[in-house]
Amino acid sequence: MKNSFDVVALGELLIDFTENGISDQGNPLMEANPGGAVCNVLAMLNKLGRKTAFVGKVGKDMFGDQLSACMRDAGICMDYLQFDEEVHTTLAFVKTFPNGDRDFSFYRNPGADMMLKEEELPLDVIANARIFHFGTLSMTHPGVRAATKKAIATAKEGGAIISFDPNLRPPLWSSLDDAREQISWGLNHCDVLKIADNEIEFMTGETDFDKGAAILQERYPNIKILNVTAGADGSYNYFGAEKVFVPSFRLGGTIETTGAGDTFCACVLNYVLDHGLDNLTKEQRTEMLRFANAAAYLVTTKKGAIRSMPDRSAVEKILKDTK
Repeated sequence: MKNSFDVVALGELLIDFTENGISDQGNPLMEANPGGAVCNVLAMLNKLGRKTAFVGKVGKDMFGDQLSACMRDAGICMDYLQFDEEVHTTLAFVKTFPNGDRDFSFYRNPGADMMLKEEELPLDVIANARIFHFGTLSMTHPGVRAATKKAIATAKEGGAIISFDPNLRPPLWSSLDDAREQISWGLNHCDVLKIADNEIEFMTGETDFDKGAAILQERYPNIKILNVTAGADGSYNYFGAEKVFVPSFRLGGTIETTGAGDTFCACVLNYVLDHGLDNLTKEQRTEMLRFANAAAYLVTTKKGAIRSMPDRSAVEKILKDTK
């Protein structure tokens, strides 16, 4: 099929307004960076030579036009992007702390990404994807939630690998119980999971990653590759009873962490496309995490995410220089 893609992702596409200095009058200057977790993943996959497509919705406004153009420049197929005539593009204002961590304020009540409907899905494209990737920002409200679940069912029927990143953003949920319920649904339907340290605690009550991962593996035996990202500490892979840990690259120059987890996720999916899900050796899983950690580090040395993704040669140079 001519429209077959390595990875198809559904979810949010928005503007991240990030701090970028102070004006002469003492006001914070904000830079309009294209963002959205699933699109960050696709942008990195394109840097690695993969063919990707995005399914989602933006407003028919200046920000929607900016995002569409940016994604096309990144090489992502945007033929299945919808434009909402009435609801504006979602905006996020990002406060960055000295250690690179962030706090988000969202303008999304409603936002265009919430308005995607089941009947707007390109089901033939989704059915022919090798991997289908999603998060929970497309599950916060009933309409887009139904579209997300329809897309996942279609991808599964087509034989796609299902990839999930909870990407928990508490302010966007009506309640944390609702967030927990929908994350649990996603965990129950994925083959590949990227979950952050705070999210594994949220879902299991455990701060010990080994105990938390064991709980998830018992509850959701469908998960074949379970990766936990622990920020500046590094990342963990749980594959059956085996664990691999790879420390992060602490080479200085970190500005902000936006997109680091998404970059990591993309690199893992790229590895899965090359090697599959089954029978990965400890050496292979270590190789997978090292590459993903190196790429994630590089994206933290620039502002924003989509336009800051490193290419393969930059990642390989880090790996070579730190052997």
